[in-house]
Amino acid sequence: MPRHLGTISAIALCISVPQIVGATTYTREEAVKIALEKSSDVKSAEENLVSANSQVDAGYGTAMPSIDLSATVKRIFDLPDVTESTMFSDAAAGMNAAATEPYAATVMAPMLDGMASKMAQQGYRWQSSVGITATQILYGQGNVGTGIEIAKVYKHQKEVELDQAKATVRYDVETSFDQLIFLDSSISILETSIEQTQKHIDFVNQSVESGLASELDQVRAQLELDQLKSKLDKTKKDRVLARNKLLNTMGLDWETDVEFNGELRDPDMNAPYPDTSMANVKKRRRELAVISAYEEMADKKISVERGGYKPTIVLLGGLLYGNNQNNFYKWDAPDWDKNINKYIALNLTMNLFNGMKTKEAVVQAKSALRTTQIQKETVERGFRMQIEACARTLEDAVNQLEIQKRQVDLAQRNFDLTEASYKVGRSTQLDFLDASLKLRSAKLDHMQAILNWNNAYNALLQATGEY
Repeated sequence: MPRHLGTISAIALCISVPQIVGATTYTREEAVKIALEKSSDVKSAEENLVSANSQVDAGYGTAMPSIDLSATVKRIFDLPDVTESTMFSDAAAGMNAAATEPYAATVMAPMLDGMASKMAQQGYRWQSSVGITATQILYGQGNVGTGIEIAKVYKHQKEVELDQAKATVRYDVETSFDQLIFLDSSISILETSIEQTQKHIDFVNQSVESGLASELDQVRAQLELDQLKSKLDKTKKDRVLARNKLLNTMGLDWETDVEFNGELRDPDMNAPYPDTSMANVKKRRRELAVISAYEEMADKKISVERGGYKPTIVLLGGLLYGNNQNNFYKWDAPDWDKNINKYIALNLTMNLFNGMKTKEAVVQAKSALRTTQIQKETVERGFRMQIEACARTLEDAVNQLEIQKRQVDLAQRNFDLTEASYKVGRSTQLDFLDASLKLRSAKLDHMQAILNWNNAYNALLQATGEY
């Protein structure tokens, strides 16, 4: 490689940026690490995964029994006090039934009094109850197990989306980082050009004093210097915007005292060409894995909707304590034999007709599945087009890189020859300034070609799922 090309590569691939005292400096790896920790996109994807994990646990919870506590206090108005009834016993005593009919007086009459009292309890003004009910779904139209499976697929989908968010953030950080390196290199080239132009102005000033150059030569040299300073000022402003963009991608606030150090990937290092085999691309592309998860969930949703044709079987059991009184402040201690009801039940429910809702729900679920499958096919075709476009862009970037290398070589040789000729008076100042402009433009174009190659290579890596 020619000497000046080696110099340009050193500037381009490993730029040394003057460090600000006390400034925070990030390498490429540190910038990526911070972005993965602080990026809002990554944090949102992590929260979605937390929610998905919770849904799996909730699905298993559906298969477990449900235990509910209920308590009721009721006030009924316009009812008299309920007292213990003795009317049948009193009637038997009045009729002297104990002497003639002892069974009726001692057994039948008290029994009838008790029945009358119990029936009168429905008229107590204050009625309270406390109960515990346990419910266990034995068969829920097949939706319990299917719901758990859907939740697991959804969890996997969110895991893939988290990986995808991290890959996207990493790509964005590295792309912005490469742009900063390019701008730093451009600044270095412009500063070197300004230094050379200033030396040229000093030489012209000496030539004017000795009568070997005219005032026009001074004006031309000064114009060139002013243009360089203006371009340098604009490039520095662009760098500030690029730096703030990178900080924003990293999830950090904008800081003035922050610097970034790193290298561009060297095109001459023979980086391995990405695997463009569609069979492997389909395995690596996270977007396709997300759509496949949607497809699987849509397929299981059909089974859920078909559950409307199936029965629901539930096992129930409970304890219910009832307390009825004339006054609110009265409360009987539980009498397990009289006041507490204990029960167990098996309930079967099955819909016989719901206006074709189940049938249409199944039709809609199948349509949703087919829509997802069509989307998947479209995405796969899109991958092919994306890979082809990225491959062509990379091929063009390689060709342009070779052209720009030759342009720098020729521009440097032209500058060296023109400078030597100008110093001995064989070339005009205009020729010298033109050679200087062409050399600077060739260097900047070469830097841009290196950046374009890196962007094209990274884009192809992303398109093939290797990023």
